Amino acid sequence: MTKKAPRRTAERILVTTLELFNRFGEPNVSTTLISSDLNISPGNLYYHYPSKDELVNTLFDQYEGSLYELLGASEDVHDVEDAWFFLHTLFELIWQYRFLYRDLNHLLSRNRRLETHFPAILMRKRGALRQLLDTLRADQPASADDERARDAVAACMVVLLTYWLSYEYVLQPRRALEPDNAEDALLRGAYHVLGLLAPHLEHEPRSHLLALIEAYQPVAL
Repeated sequence: MTKKAPRRTAERILVTTLELFNRFGEPNVSTTLISSDLNISPGNLYYHYPSKDELVNTLFDQYEGSLYELLGASEDVHDVEDAWFFLHTLFELIWQYRFLYRDLNHLLSRNRRLETHFPAILMRKRGALRQLLDTLRADQPASADDERARDAVAACMVVLLTYWLSYEYVLQPRRALEPDNAEDALLRGAYHVLGLLAPHLEHEPRSHLLALIEAYQPVAL
């Protein structure tokens, strides 16, 4: 059997850093802890990533690239099942980089790259979700009131997507963001985001969406 090539040190550092940031929060993870967990010297870590901000920025760039690729796929949403899959995948990506959302205000206050890029991310999310809603209501001409209502729904969905994990963390600070809670956290978040869509759909697609939502059966807190 052919042996897998060992991961390059730079990649190993990123993988471990993401795990530690996600578990303990970025403010609570030092470069010393990262190098110790990897069993490498601090000098080796600094050779690849000269500062902790460099690690944060590299992980953020990975997230941003994956997110924009996913948001571009909103154009392929044609029905309720597509919308369900799109939103669930979006939640999974947010969970994968959950440290960004757990410590968002802290990171924005001290990291210029996130401060300048995150507002655009929120606007892109809002635009993709507004497009999704327009697609699901394509058979209904939008009045001025409908336009405002759809904008409001898209904004509310972005707020839930952005702060849901913070809400989970407040309720369960000791375990909310641990890997073994991932499925329940995703289910609860997706349940509520999808629920925002339901009142704005016609009878048949609404019934279909409600059936999909019911199948989540999230564990309530």
